[in-house]
Amino acid sequence: MRLHSIYEEVGKRVVDMLAAGAALIIILPIVLVLAFLIKIFDPGPVIFRHTRVGRAGVRFDFYKLRTMPVGTKNVPSDQIGLLQLTSIGRFLRRTNLDELPQLYLVFTGKMSLVGPRPSLVSQEELIRLRVENGALQCRPGLTGLAQVNSFNGMSVSEKAAFDGYYAKNISFLMDIKIILHTFMYLLKPPPIY
Repeated sequence: MRLHSIYEEVGKRVVDMLAAGAALIIILPIVLVLAFLIKIFDPGPVIFRHTRVGRAGVRFDFYKLRTMPVGTKNVPSDQIGLLQLTSIGRFLRRTNLDELPQLYLVFTGKMSLVGPRPSLVSQEELIRLRVENGALQCRPGLTGLAQVNSFNGMSVSEKAAFDGYYAKNISFLMDIKIILHTFMYLLKPPPIY
């Protein structure tokens, strides 16, 4: 068995479980504070839950800290600017703290630290392209190759191309590079409009 496939089949899952497990313990107090703030700014559920498409096309419940008022519709990330965010929601989105509950999904195996972002069920073209290029056989990730390459400004075919490239070239080194690029993005100051 090649080193690449050993990491892909076994090592990646072990890294996901260890990293997500440790992170969940560390972030629990932060999540509790954020949950309190979400409730203060907009009464309603703290967790936003909806269905996404995961590995092999299996649908799963996807979690985020709620950043929008109750009753806001689901839209793809490239249309998110059209939606209203709560006061705390703007901060959560800019810092990506709204993504913290997904660490639980990484720990349980529905997601990975790195992989194609899970698509909405309505993103049929993206799903079809991922089936064609093999990316749908990967666990969806908290971050991915498309995310560190200007994800929100990309066409569906560009996103799928990055996802397909990742699926064919999974390695520990690539995952580390993507994670480091993600942290560099998070440290950048927000754009001024």
